[in-house]
Formats: sequence, structure tokens, C-alpha cells
Amino acid sequence: MATTKAKSKKAETETTEIAEESALNELFIDELKDIYWAEKHLAKALPKMAKAATSDELRAAIETHLEETENQITRLESVFESVDEKAAAKKCDAMEGLIKEGESIIKDTEDGSITRDAGLISAAQKIEHYEIASYGTLRTLAATLGYDEAVELLDATLQEEKKTDGLLTELAEAGINQNAKSEKK
Repeated sequence: MATTKAKSKKAETETTEIAEESALNELFIDELKDIYWAEKHLAKALPKMAKAATSDELRAAIETHLEETENQITRLESVFESVDEKAAAKKCDAMEGLIKEGESIIKDTEDGSITRDAGLISAAQKIEHYEIASYGTLRTLAATLGYDEAVELLDATLQEEKKTDGLLTELAEAGINQNAKSEKK
């Protein structure tokens, strides 16, 4: 029995070493660095979005997502640690563009306008969909590479992103979009 456990542990170690040296692992780490940068920059942008929101419910949702984002940054640092990598960021062009789009919506809509809130929801959902795609891909890559702890951590964030996306949809459908529809230019 002890010999079987020793052989199993040795096979697991060899599998991990192969995974760490693979091109797929390199892609995984690169994507991890990308989303790390994205989350850190999103954490800087969300307070501006919250301040620009007219609806108290939207403002609260954005503020809650800021707290989640800060926790997700810490969770990403744990993912790096779980795969024996130093946490590092690589500029994420996609998130940079999405944040600029949100800033543009704020600039191009009237302060206090419910239409601005509809635009903020649109910008926020685009960000959420990018994050959902990123975390889903990362979770799948981590599973393929045998990074079980990373899979759990990434899945926790993926579920939070999906929940936030759902909440934004509810806010839009519960009245923000209808109220914006009747707002005059």
C-alpha cells in the first residue's frame, strides 16, 4: 500500500513538472497575468462609475462589485502562489478599452441622467462578459494542467462574475432601461 501511494505521488509530481514546462502552461500564466492587470485597473475605475451612477441601486451594485474585485485580486495572487509563480501583471488591452468605453459613456451623457445609468450598465456588462470569458478559460486551462487549487479559486471568481452580470441585467430590466426610454434628450 505504501508503495502504491509513493508511486502515485511520484506520477503526480512528474505530471506537474511536465505541465509547468508546457506551452499550455505558458499560455495559462500569460492569461493569468492579463486578468490580474485587468482586475487591478478595474478596481481603480469602479469608484468613478459608482460616482457617476444616478440610481442608488446601480451605485450599490458597482460598490459591491468593487469589494468583490479587491477580493478577486487577492484570490488571483493565491492562484499565482498555487502554481509556484510570482504574481505579476501584463497589460490587458481589452480591459483598457472597456474601461475607456465606460469613461466615454460618462463623458457623453448628462450628469444625473437615467440614460447614463443604462449606459453604465452596458459598459459594466461588457466588462463582466470579458471577465466571465477570461475566468472560464483560465479555469479550463488550470483543470487541463492539473492545478486543482487554481481551478477552485478561479471558479469562485467566475461564479461571482456571473452573479454580478445577472444583477446588472435585473437592474436594467427592473426599470432603468424603461425610465431611460422616456427621458428626453
